[in-house]
Amino acid sequence: MKNNRIHIAKHIWVNLCRFLLAGLFIFSGFVKAVDPLGTQYKIEDYLSAFGMTDWFPAFLPLLFSVILSTLEFSVGVLLFFGVRKRASTTLAFLMMLVMTPLTLYLAVTNPVSDCGCFGDAWVLTNWQTFWKNVVLLVAAASVFAGRARIIRFVTAQTEWLVSLYTVLYILVFSSYCIRNLPVIDFRPYKIGKSITEGMSIPPGAKPSVFETRFILEKNGERKEFTLENYPDSTWTFIDSRSILKEKGYEPAIHDFSMQELASGNDITDEVLQDSGYTFLLVAHRIEEADDSNIDLINELYDYSKEYGYKFYCLTSSEEKQIDVWRDQTGAEYPFCLMDNITLKTMIRSNPGVMLIKNGVILNKWSDNNLPDEYELTGPLDTLELGKQKVENDKRTMQLIFGWYILPLLLVLGLDILIVRRSERKRKNRNKNLINPLTNNKMRKNIVAGNWKMNKTLQEGIALAKELNEALAAEKQNCDVVICTPFIHLASVTPIVDAAKIGVGAENCADKESGAYTGEVSASMVASTGAQYVILGHSERRAYYGETPAILKDKVQLALANGLTPIFCIGEVLEEREANKQNEVVYAQLAGSLFDLSAEDFSKIVLAYEPVWAIGTGKTATAEQAQEIHAYIRSTIVEKYGKEVADNTSILYGGSCKPSNAKELFANPDVDGGLIGGAALSVADFKGIIDAFNA
Repeated sequence: MKNNRIHIAKHIWVNLCRFLLAGLFIFSGFVKAVDPLGTQYKIEDYLSAFGMTDWFPAFLPLLFSVILSTLEFSVGVLLFFGVRKRASTTLAFLMMLVMTPLTLYLAVTNPVSDCGCFGDAWVLTNWQTFWKNVVLLVAAASVFAGRARIIRFVTAQTEWLVSLYTVLYILVFSSYCIRNLPVIDFRPYKIGKSITEGMSIPPGAKPSVFETRFILEKNGERKEFTLENYPDSTWTFIDSRSILKEKGYEPAIHDFSMQELASGNDITDEVLQDSGYTFLLVAHRIEEADDSNIDLINELYDYSKEYGYKFYCLTSSEEKQIDVWRDQTGAEYPFCLMDNITLKTMIRSNPGVMLIKNGVILNKWSDNNLPDEYELTGPLDTLELGKQKVENDKRTMQLIFGWYILPLLLVLGLDILIVRRSERKRKNRNKNLINPLTNNKMRKNIVAGNWKMNKTLQEGIALAKELNEALAAEKQNCDVVICTPFIHLASVTPIVDAAKIGVGAENCADKESGAYTGEVSASMVASTGAQYVILGHSERRAYYGETPAILKDKVQLALANGLTPIFCIGEVLEEREANKQNEVVYAQLAGSLFDLSAEDFSKIVLAYEPVWAIGTGKTATAEQAQEIHAYIRSTIVEKYGKEVADNTSILYGGSCKPSNAKELFANPDVDGGLIGGAALSVADFKGIIDAFNA
């Protein structure tokens, strides 16, 4: 009972960790997909802080931003549904293994103000991020180590649809937000926000003191200036930055400052207090701005002049770059200088347009969806464009997740109504013969043949047909299973009568799929129509070094793919002579099977094989077989209870022949045999089967 409680606790812990990781990965990936350019800017901040900006091409930060959001969101969804367990748990663990020490370094050195892991939706300090990652690393390690305990919500047959659709959805969603603007704006420059109010400070609060510094150049000499000592127009603007001089209350907007290029005057208050409309063309770096829609921008400027609206281009570029833009585009609008980071925060488009009135943001457009002449047909106060755009984040979220969830529900419906129903029908059709342990009946007797590495394909087909014919006219009192080499499975399965003979494989891989040359996965075995797989055979343990941990993975994969494992246990001669057989079989059971739930364990068939009696001509006496089988059943009673133990078939697998089968099978805890050499002869194999008919 104590072991069972521990098992349940571990099961609960792994799945709690799995849902924690899934939730945070989905949230993190989603907010990055909403604002891919914001993630790009954060990556560029990292590269700049580490002096690595010139190491990578300009497109790489944006590409990495999309890849990162896709990876996080997809891993989160896979963890939530419990599919692609090996891939999703490994990726989650590796990501946390990388991010935890990295965020510790960021917390200690503080090269950037926040890690940006949740974008602008949830800003954490570097230390908060580190401790958050410590918790997630523990969760990821637990899920990685206990992935076999993850509860699956989608069958193996449809998990690829969930995986593929998730990846395609988040890629399309990210691309949409890049081309347009983020569908949900987490920044202080959201439509409907007042810039003036965003800059305000509550009465009595001490504000943070910032100083804007301008880098200008004259005659090859560069100097820094402030507003107090800003020089004349003979100096060329290079860059600007805001410096925190004294920490205090920091309003949502603290660095909105418009410095008119022509005069050097600060016109911030004049623009924000204007009761008329003002268009702000935002191009954080004018030399990098997209000029493919420049005609629409110029039309917008002409429209603003016609109706007396103000129009400014805000940029952080130096004057010579602005002059190049004017020459290339014919721009006649005035320019104002502003902090680069502020401009990137205002609008995620280079260029983009913002419409304000009385300091309130009425609308924003990316350069891909600027208003055109068909929309600008009169004064703004008579047009829909002149009204504040109505944004409903709740409605937007419903649409976003509706587009994801509704098609996914169709997949899940297909999974439940068709795939699982078909699987249930198949199991119900075969449960009375092939897998009697899935119902509440007492265990049935089973005679399983292990062909080992014998018989060519043609010989195997002939042997299967001969056995099929030999059993066709009889009603045997046991289940019959033949476990063949891999090459026989797909050919043998359709030619035998499923009502008489079940088919199984002699082994399967401990991996789901991948670059494992020569291996055959459990799903591949199941795809042939086979129902059984032999696992843990003494020859696999001895010749191929299969450990309890490897066999545990094989058992999990076999069960996940609907196969019934015939799990072999047994001691070698030295262990038998040292009277350690009980200790050995218990360790083999505990090492590979005792982490299973009672439901999963009830799907296992055990085969006791005294290694010293396999192929040697020696046979355990009927008394020895009964004694060890009874001990095995007693351990199952202790672990899972009497009902599970009474329904677990335990086969004897040590040189069983027609001559001794009846005596062996007469024992109350010997439920049949796993037959080796005798299974290669129909006469011998049928003689063993007939031991249950006598």
